[in-house]
Amino acid sequence: MVAVAVVGERPPVTARPIEFELPPSLEAREPPEARGLARDEVRLLVTSRDGPAVAHATFRDLPRFLAAGDLVVVNDSETLPAALTAVRGDGSQIALHLSNQLTRLLWVVEPRRTTMRQGEVAALPGGGAALFVAPYRDSSRLWLARLELPDAPYRYLHAWGRPITYSYARGDWPIEMYQTVYARRPGSAEMPSAGRAFSARVIESLAARGVGMAAITLHTGVASLEEHEPPYDEWFEVSAGTASRINATRAAGHRVVAVGTTVVRALEPASDGAGRVHPASRWTDLVITPERGVCAVDALLTGFHEPRASHLAMLEAIAGRRHLERAYAAALEGGYLWHEFGDLHLIL
Repeated sequence: MVAVAVVGERPPVTARPIEFELPPSLEAREPPEARGLARDEVRLLVTSRDGPAVAHATFRDLPRFLAAGDLVVVNDSETLPAALTAVRGDGSQIALHLSNQLTRLLWVVEPRRTTMRQGEVAALPGGGAALFVAPYRDSSRLWLARLELPDAPYRYLHAWGRPITYSYARGDWPIEMYQTVYARRPGSAEMPSAGRAFSARVIESLAARGVGMAAITLHTGVASLEEHEPPYDEWFEVSAGTASRINATRAAGHRVVAVGTTVVRALEPASDGAGRVHPASRWTDLVITPERGVCAVDALLTGFHEPRASHLAMLEAIAGRRHLERAYAAALEGGYLWHEFGDLHLIL
């Protein structure tokens, strides 16, 4: 158990963010496949909370850092091509990112680099339309929008949408580049990227070592929040089978290894504060901070997060500030790559 969780009101993001400068040369601008690598050949930085030792490896080496009886928990949400081109009433085009579907017609959306007006209607491809209802919660850039689509949302997006990308990315890549090999349940605006490096070969190697795998579902929203904005509501599901396997793993003295911050964000609200996980299916607005702590996982596989990102508060809750600062110094010195197509960090 990492720390004692205190269940209560939503805590603020940590007041002392981890500060560092990310050189542009360490931004992964394209998939590893475009760099001549298989998806499971990205680099892996391994750090342990028990001491200052750092191991440099590749993701194919993951099984040798885990032990028989450990349980790897992944997020099986499938990434949607959630970026659309919308046309405003004056004929200008904007990029519209769909984030979370709240009801059959109501979505949380992000109109990129523009200011919308309440009640404004924008035309969508294929005869669709978006009515901007109101700003979403306390966000300066997210909106509630009523989407009138000519087809079911997932079919429509695969016909007209494209993957959400940001300015650091180079080139246009098909949606397959933004999927994990175990994705099963469509719903994420952006890829749960900590699991991208998994391949059939790595999964088979884990099984041969006696390491189990289980899945939760958490549908991720858009990641482009302002610095002051905490993560917002996301829908998750922890099945009875996954909860049972997690509890049995912990009871036997083995580790639960979360693949990505999305897995932690699903398991923590499904836990009872003493580390026991229960089946759950609902929305969560939980913000995990060092003050709150983490109780449902023992280790974390994650990408490298940008300076001041709220995810760093979760990592600090798991590993502690000094550990995290040493790990990020090692990643910067070692030339590890950031973002969804970059390298990975295993915290044990």
